[in-house]
Amino acid sequence: MQSKVSSIQKPATPSLKGFEWRNYIVYFAFVGVLIYFSISLSDEGFLTSENLLNIVRQTATISLMALAMTFVISTGEIDLSVGSIAALSSLVGALAIQAGYGIIGGLIGGVGTGLVVGLINGLLVTKVAIPSFLVTLGTMGAIKGAAMWVTDTAPVPIVDAKFNFIFGSGDIGPIPVLLIWTLVFTVIAHILLRKTSFGRQVLATGGNENAARFSGVKTMKIKLMVFLATGLMAGLAGLLYAGRMNAGRFSFGEGDELSVIAAVILGGTSLFGGVGTIIGTIVGSLMIGTINNGLIIMGLDVSQQMIIKGVIIILAVAFGKKALKR
Repeated sequence: MQSKVSSIQKPATPSLKGFEWRNYIVYFAFVGVLIYFSISLSDEGFLTSENLLNIVRQTATISLMALAMTFVISTGEIDLSVGSIAALSSLVGALAIQAGYGIIGGLIGGVGTGLVVGLINGLLVTKVAIPSFLVTLGTMGAIKGAAMWVTDTAPVPIVDAKFNFIFGSGDIGPIPVLLIWTLVFTVIAHILLRKTSFGRQVLATGGNENAARFSGVKTMKIKLMVFLATGLMAGLAGLLYAGRMNAGRFSFGEGDELSVIAAVILGGTSLFGGVGTIIGTIVGSLMIGTINNGLIIMGLDVSQQMIIKGVIIILAVAFGKKALKR
């Protein structure tokens, strides 16, 4: 079984004959962005340790959702509902804590909300055979409406200092807790994708679903599992939003799906499935966060940032498509 899955995966992996610069474009681009902002914003404190740590804090939620999105996109699917899931999860977690269920209750409420939505998305894609783009576009709107309705758009404050420390606002020495969350799940995701049969089956499913199915891979089960993963990680991201901002809000995660997808495909994961990279995703996420941070310091507003993200996605897909053709 394992040898068959491996044989399916290999054709979908970009050729590495010698040094192929397209496979490392995100790393070159990230260094270029750092150099550009370091020079142009040298008088604005861009390179200070505090600002660099702020970039890590601001991108932690995007990074966690992007890790799970890497698996979804590697199977040839997509999930547009992650930002809305994060918002609803932040509210459910905050309400659980407010009701006296403590940190564990908040964790179960927030992550459980994400898992339920992920299960719904996965079942609609695998059992009802609705394209994931349409499914998650629909659930994105429905969940957003639910997040606005559940508290009538009012924020839910979190006064539990321990929760806020663990899930976002805390620092262990000079290290932000959010950085620790990111590192832990990056290691887990990398091992899952590169060192386990599950990861090989994910790539095989995205590379050639029919061939993977004939070789014994339960492709529908794999797709269901990756949607559960995005739901779980979006739920956790919602709790991290809540912990960092000391409240649950319906507006958390708004527009995050664009940043998450940009980070994944910019990092080297093919939008067409079959090729995925966790390290590239994290670098892509940090690059998006660095660009956002630099543009804010330069005085650009959110609309201009969204334009630049859109351009980045187009360029990333274009380079990725050329790399696969080679």
